[in-house]
Amino acid sequence: MIRVVLADDQALLRSAFRVLVDSEADMEVVGEAADGREAVALVRERGADVVLMDIRMPGTDGLAATRMISTDPELTDVKVVILTTFEVDEYVVGALRAGASGFLGKGAEPGELLAAIRTAAKGEALLSPAATKGLIARFLAQGDGAGAGSDRDPAASDRLAALTAREREVLTRVAAGLSNDEIAQRLDVSPLTIKTHVNRTMAKLGARDRAQLVVAAYESGLVRPSGRE
Repeated sequence: MIRVVLADDQALLRSAFRVLVDSEADMEVVGEAADGREAVALVRERGADVVLMDIRMPGTDGLAATRMISTDPELTDVKVVILTTFEVDEYVVGALRAGASGFLGKGAEPGELLAAIRTAAKGEALLSPAATKGLIARFLAQGDGAGAGSDRDPAASDRLAALTAREREVLTRVAAGLSNDEIAQRLDVSPLTIKTHVNRTMAKLGARDRAQLVVAAYESGLVRPSGRE
């Protein structure tokens, strides 16, 4: 059973999400919060697996709440899915950097929302990989108004030194939004081998999930917004 916490300052929207989630046999809503701090408290109190987190809320917003969850050693298995009204939102990249597993538009179809919860709970793949990759690329390229090519983070680049050549190759393909099966097919190895490479890469880079790997790939300059590696 996937235990879900809903964090949104709109009660009507929370109610709609609750009806949808509770209609599924493999998941249940264990709490509702109107701000980020309340959401974090519910996660700790009720052992949530996934948080659907609105990014803009009064008081403690979704970005701060996501960071609180991702930096708590006791909440390492909790996944945060950011909900945003706009597909392109400058706060989404900050949320991914803070530890979110991905993002989803509030206008998503019910099936997409349910699939996102299941995907986040498994920790197997990004939510809407291509969209997430494109969003990260756009904002890392822009930076503080700078042009493309200014997105390289020396510290992030240094962390890549711990990776093997094969791990870098796999990381590049993860950043392209490919699944383990797709990467395995392209590199002519087994999906289990790719899973091992991904897990080792996450451990070396201190990444919580594949969303964090995408961020690391762009911040380090391993992958460029233009698509050139």
